This record gives sequence, C-alpha cells and structure tokens, in this order.
Amino acid sequence: MRVAVVDEERCRPDRCDAPCVRFCPMVRLGREAIKIEGDRAVILEPLCTGCGICVRKCPFKALSIVNLPDELEEEHIHRFGPNAFTLFRLPTPRRGRVIGLLGRNGMGKTTALRILSGELRPNLGRYDDPPDEAEIISHFSGTALHDYLEQLYGEGLRAVYKPQYVDRIPKVVSGRVGEILSRLDEGGRLDELSEALEIGHLLHRDIQTLSGGELQRVAIAAALCREADVYLFDEPSSHLDVYQRLKAARVIRKAAEHGAMVVVAEHDLAVLDYLSDDIYILYGEPDVYGIFSHIHGVREGINIYIEGYIPDENIRFRDTPIRFHVKPPTPPQKSRTIMRWSRLRGSRDSFQVTVEEGEIGEGEVIGILGKNGTGKTTFLEMLAGLREPEEGFIEGAAEVSYKPQYPSRDFEGTVEELLKRAAGERYEEDWFQVEVIDRLNVRRLLERTLDELSGGELQRAAIAECLGRPADLYLLDEPSAYLDVEERLSMARAIRRITKMRGVTAFVVEHDIYAQDFIADRLIIFTGQPAREGYGSSPLTLEEGMNRFLRDVGITFRRDPETGRPRVNKEGSKLDREQRRRGRYYYA
Repeated sequence: MRVAVVDEERCRPDRCDAPCVRFCPMVRLGREAIKIEGDRAVILEPLCTGCGICVRKCPFKALSIVNLPDELEEEHIHRFGPNAFTLFRLPTPRRGRVIGLLGRNGMGKTTALRILSGELRPNLGRYDDPPDEAEIISHFSGTALHDYLEQLYGEGLRAVYKPQYVDRIPKVVSGRVGEILSRLDEGGRLDELSEALEIGHLLHRDIQTLSGGELQRVAIAAALCREADVYLFDEPSSHLDVYQRLKAARVIRKAAEHGAMVVVAEHDLAVLDYLSDDIYILYGEPDVYGIFSHIHGVREGINIYIEGYIPDENIRFRDTPIRFHVKPPTPPQKSRTIMRWSRLRGSRDSFQVTVEEGEIGEGEVIGILGKNGTGKTTFLEMLAGLREPEEGFIEGAAEVSYKPQYPSRDFEGTVEELLKRAAGERYEEDWFQVEVIDRLNVRRLLERTLDELSGGELQRAAIAECLGRPADLYLLDEPSAYLDVEERLSMARAIRRITKMRGVTAFVVEHDIYAQDFIADRLIIFTGQPAREGYGSSPLTLEEGMNRFLRDVGITFRRDPETGRPRVNKEGSKLDREQRRRGRYYYA
C-alpha cells in the first residue's frame, strides 16, 4: 500500500509554479495523480506510482510518499483525512500491567491514547466513510482489543486520560487545587496521593499560579483520584525532577498492582524502564505514518529501541544504535577559563540559595542536577546577568545566551525570522545550517509562526535560537522537555558540537539522567528544601556528581549487559545493597 501525505502548513501553491504537478509522470500521461485544490496539493494514492519525483521537486518539502507492505492495510487504525497522518496497529492494555509506549514525537502515541480512552473513534483509515462502533468492534474480532473496545463503548469499562500538555490545564479549569481534586476524588485517595506526590502544600493554591512541575503532579493526582479500569498517561515525567519522576512512577505502578490497566507514553528511558512491565515500540516517519510493533518485555523492548532494529519484524528504523558511557568518561583536560565565580548567595522572595565557587573552561559543558525549587534557575539567572547575587562575584563571559525553562511564544514572526534575528550573519553559515537547523530538525518549522508550534517544536526552535546567538556562554534550562529520545540525543550532540567546535561553554539544567550522561563534562548538584533554601556544589567530575546525586535520590543504577544503558536497581536487591556499600551508584 502507498501512503501520501501533504503538510498543509508547508504547502504553498501560491508561491510556486506547482512543480509537483508539472513533473508528475502520471499527469503527463493524462492521469490526474496529483492536482491543486484550493491552497494545497492533493495526491490520489490509487493513481500514484510512488516514484517520488514530486517529493524531490517540492521547494517547500511539503510532500511525503512511502510504500508500505500491503498486509498493513488490514491493520489500519486511523487516518486524519486525505493525504494526512495515518496510524497502524494499536497497543493492547492488560489488567494489572503497565504498558509503555516508546517512539518519536508525531508518530501516534497520543492518538493511540485518545483511541484507548474513547475520546477518539478510530476510522480504520476510512476518513470519508467512518465506521460505527459496531463495525469498529467487529474489525478487532479474535483479538484482546475486541473485548476491550466492546466494554469501552458499552460503558462497561471506564478510562481516565492524563493529557500531554499540562500547561493548558489552567485555560480550561479554574479554582483552588484542593477544591478541584476534592470534586474528582471518587475513591477517597486524595490524602494518600497528596502525600505520595508531595502536593499537600499546593491544595490551597489557585491552579492558575502553579508551575509546570506542580501542574504535572496535580494532573497525575487528578487522574488517579478517579475510579477507573484504565489509566492512560501521556508523558507524566515532563517538568518533574528525578525525585518527583520516581515518586510519580511508584504511584502509577500502584494503580496496576491494584488491578487496573495502565498505559504510559514516556520519553525518559530510565523512568519508562522503572515503570513498565511491557513495551510497544512505535516506528515510522514523524507526521506521516506510525506503526506499533508487537509487544515486548520492558528490558527487551527498550534494548530493541536503542539498537534501532526490531528482529521479530525485520525492521530497522534507525541507522545507528544509541551508545552509553559504560565507564565514567575521562575528566576534561584543563583549558582556558571562560568564566569563574566566587561563593554566591541569592534570594527570590523567601527563598535563599548558596552556590559554591567554581569555574568553567573553553569547550566545556557543565550539567546541573537537583530537585525543583532548589535554586538551579536562580543560579542560571545570576550567570546570565538577569539577577544580581547578594554576595559574591561572577567574572568573564562577556556575551551570554539564555534559554529559559518555559520558551516564550511572544515573537510574532516565523521561526526563520526568529533565528535570523538571533544569529545574524551566522544564519547563512554552513556550520549553523548543519549543526543547529538540521541536527535539531528545525528546517521543517522555518515558515511557521511560534503560535503554530507544538511543545516539542517550540522547544527545538528555542534551543536553535539560543545556540544561534553569538556568545561565550550558553545557558539552557530544561532543554529536553517535550522532546523524544531521538530529539534529546540530537540536542545533546548539537550543544556538545558547538561548544567544542567554537571554543565556547555551556551550563545545562536537565532532569533526564540519560541526557546528562550524554551531554555533561562535569556536574553541579543542587540540594536543599524546595522553595525554602538551596545549595549548589562546586563543579564535580561526572562520576563524583552522579554518585552524590543518586545517593541523595536513594537509587542505584546497574548496566544492561547488551547495550550498556543504565537501569534502576530494585530497592533492597542484592545488587542495590552491594553498590551502595561500594559507593558506586551510577558508573558501576
């Protein structure tokens, strides 16, 4: 079967002479395989030969044509319209199990969760003649999904769905957090969840005043407060620190242990590994098509994703595997100092933070780890010159580029105009086009405005803007939020390449342990009481920093023998006890 997709936002027939139509072999033979209707091209898939000439000729890269096995036609789940994204296969929830969904952004994880929640009815690829509920149920005869959908549509099964973008919640919900959760608390679990997720101090707050991490924990509590057979979570770790991610994972796992079906879409591999029993891998082409793999055990499934090859389907979806540091990397050699700081003290309202003295050298990346609310962002603001330290001094790094935790959409122009404003003449240089625009996959976004971007797209544009500015020092606050595994790896490579290549430096606040493993040369660890007081260490080696941080978190990591990836040890296991005794929490 053939899938042709036209990106409506990129297709601009009014700005080209329709080379997709003029060069199409079928059109030249008198068969209208592609035509212009209104403000976009339309490809007739039954007439298309899949030659790809229109894809190569399109000046806006708006067309995609892929040839897929005909057998997939019977596993067509949903299509959003003519020449639009299409999804094949669905994951099957299992009672008492946590099912993890792992794949790139734009491949259908959220679509699958919406279908499993009953919010979206699958049209089985028939967008122009959608089936009714009885036909949908019949389509899945002989599978576990038949019984699931039959009960879901017959109201014998209740599903609760936590959406991906929690920052949109205040736009549709108002009031105090405690009152909102009390209305949803059907099982009398609010007190237990408030303690487990550490949101008791938020109950008196208005939901409009909450940060992203606070909204995330409240959203998880809101879902689990309700009595349901199925709980569906879309990226539950976004904006949470490592401590909060593990607490949220334990709470979500408990729902499965009590007999519920749980499905989680998550990009943090450590959290997904810790949380899930089984994994479905989603592969395909972002915004074009997505295919769910068959089910795998959690260790096997994540290892398959890391290797980029699904052996039982003979599918390679990535050219190279992801590699991890099996041993702590060699400490960087001494280089020219770009910035140094004395012992710093700063405050924000009633919050106080102290950071020990340190320095950063040319070509170096320092990662910053710690609980939310312990001063990481305040430290970055002091380095950026946005906040004066009350005690101490900062010297060096005349030019600073800062990406805040929450990227702004205030700029009214296109992404390309934003990047040209930031980079100036550097925008046209080859290194910027290759190392920033292409590596971060921003080229497809250049003609869109910030209001049109998803959370992950906005994040990539903000990272590109930050790296485009001429600077000695780059400060990035949580750059992996809403990015998938591949995008996190590309982000880490972009930052490392630019710092090494241009002899500049960077500080990166990041909660994803895997991302810090890729990106950082040294670490600063923040501890303290959130929103009261924080303490930042001097820069530490990766080994010392990881050990200190994970000792405070209370977990140890072992290494997978096949891929070398870190895996969280079960608390109290023999390996966990042995690593704690030796003080080897990460690079064991």
